[in-house]
Amino acid sequence: MEESVDQGTWEKALARLKGTIDEESYSTWLRPAKFDGVRDNCIHLTVPSLFYKNWLQANYKDKIVRALRQVTDRDLELDFQIAPQGDLEVQVGTDSAALGGIAAERLAQRATEAPRSSLLNTHYTFDQFVVGESNRFAHAACRQVADPASKSYNPLFIYGGVGLGKTHLMHAIGHQFVAASQNLRVLYVSSEQFMNSFIESISQGKQFEFRDFYRSVDLLMIDDVQFFSGKERTQTEFFHTFNALYDAGKKIVVSSDRPPRDLTTLEDRLRTRFSWGLVVDIQAPDLETRLAILRKKALADKSDVPGEVMTYIAERVTSNIRELEGVLIRLKAYSVLHKVPISLELAREVLGGLLQAEQPKDISLDEIMEEVCAYFELKRSDLTGTNRQKKYSAPRHIAQYLSRKLTSLSYPEIADKFGGRDHTSVMHAVRKVEDDMRDDENIKNLVAFLAKRIRGNRESAGQ
Repeated sequence: MEESVDQGTWEKALARLKGTIDEESYSTWLRPAKFDGVRDNCIHLTVPSLFYKNWLQANYKDKIVRALRQVTDRDLELDFQIAPQGDLEVQVGTDSAALGGIAAERLAQRATEAPRSSLLNTHYTFDQFVVGESNRFAHAACRQVADPASKSYNPLFIYGGVGLGKTHLMHAIGHQFVAASQNLRVLYVSSEQFMNSFIESISQGKQFEFRDFYRSVDLLMIDDVQFFSGKERTQTEFFHTFNALYDAGKKIVVSSDRPPRDLTTLEDRLRTRFSWGLVVDIQAPDLETRLAILRKKALADKSDVPGEVMTYIAERVTSNIRELEGVLIRLKAYSVLHKVPISLELAREVLGGLLQAEQPKDISLDEIMEEVCAYFELKRSDLTGTNRQKKYSAPRHIAQYLSRKLTSLSYPEIADKFGGRDHTSVMHAVRKVEDDMRDDENIKNLVAFLAKRIRGNRESAGQ
């Protein structure tokens, strides 16, 4: 005898299903599905996200239909609907339900509780990204990749220092990509998350699920890939994941703190693939960009920050955007807690110990070259030339390092002053000097001595 279908019927079906699968899978996948009535002999279930819908259809639909038939003695169709508050197409983080176990339960719970916007950082959009000379090319490339119809620049490899906006751009790509269609699936993870979920899949015997999950997306973004260093099995797994996605015409975006050729601790086959598409870099923002970032931050926070205060901060915080915004947040917090308006005097009082010296970074490359040439008894043409003998290349590298550290000039600007060479050669020189300073105390002392002399010359000249 056929039985009518209601919430109680669904609970009975769940009870039957619970006895046929493990507790973790039941809690992860079936328990979050909510009964939403029967229409035209079709039972409707509401699920948290598109990913849940796809996974249930692929792995549990037949089991659910069978359990319902056993309870109702009816052949019912099944339809999954996405909850309005659920994530419609984005799964971010490797604690994904596809991997099973405790990590899966955590994501399943988070997906049912969190609105869609919480899964990709809502602040990291193209509209919130400040474009300047230091990141213009990278921004344009990311815009292109974010268009699902575009087949250009695959993979896209973004590199640059900490806090310069790589992660922001990756999230922005994700937002724009899925906005084009709710059927598109995006996955953004850090290299550490990828590695941890891979290890978990091995320990739980769920490597097939791991691979199916990572290789079924339309856009995969891996942040900080340099941390794959020394992880041979993880590199191998990512290599095969990369190939599967690339061969299927799916998009891949990777970020690192250095260009592919400098990732010497990664397998050659990975570094080669990273260069198949487009490699773009993000540099430290110039003064104009830093000011624009501060203005945008102050506007977003509805903070009344005088222009002279922004200039004071922008002239002294030159390394990265994260530090720049952090200084402004600290100043605003002090202003609110002490109930005093933000002023230049307050900025000097509150931030004086955090920021660089009061003197702006206006040392010129001419001064740096002059001091380096005098110390090494070289001509300026020796520094701007291409002779690779160590007696010329070592001072040249030191001069380029000092140019980067003592001025606010970008890599391309420094490269132009040193004979118009490619700016990546300056980046390489800076890293080489940093490595040499760590390994050799004499070089460290020499660079410090030259920097002190350059600063001292300005002070003695009254500048």
